[in-house]
Amino acid sequence: MMNAFERGLYEETILDHNRHPRFYPAEPVGATHHGYGFNPICGDEFHLHLLEHDGVLTEVGFEGAGCSISTATCSLMLEHLKGQTHQEAERLFELMHALLTGPEPDPEVIKQLGKLRVLLGVRAFPSRIKCATLGWHILHAALSKQMESVCTE
Repeated sequence: MMNAFERGLYEETILDHNRHPRFYPAEPVGATHHGYGFNPICGDEFHLHLLEHDGVLTEVGFEGAGCSISTATCSLMLEHLKGQTHQEAERLFELMHALLTGPEPDPEVIKQLGKLRVLLGVRAFPSRIKCATLGWHILHAALSKQMESVCTE
């Protein structure tokens, strides 16, 4: 459960990244990985683009439209991932998916997430979990070079 400070930080960060998304709209020249996904229930729809060079995500970007949570998630995710290795990005997908959909997370793990920890605030709104996981699933598909669209339903 979030305290008042954490709830304020969650709301402030989500609103900031929704109003001023980072790496949006952008498709890096020569992008090596692409992913597309949508949530038919609320209409979220995003394209994710990554440029990997020597195993490192050197450029990132996304396009599309969605609710504040899905847009902010893509923005926060890409802000965190730029400069990370392919393997670090895959591990982060697995970690964030588990933290958003699994049992109450370990506080020590949460501390290591940096700004991404604000996304855990969505756990208080079960109907919005799919909004917060869509971008992560698109990332996983892009890293795996999966050609099929990702759908949250």
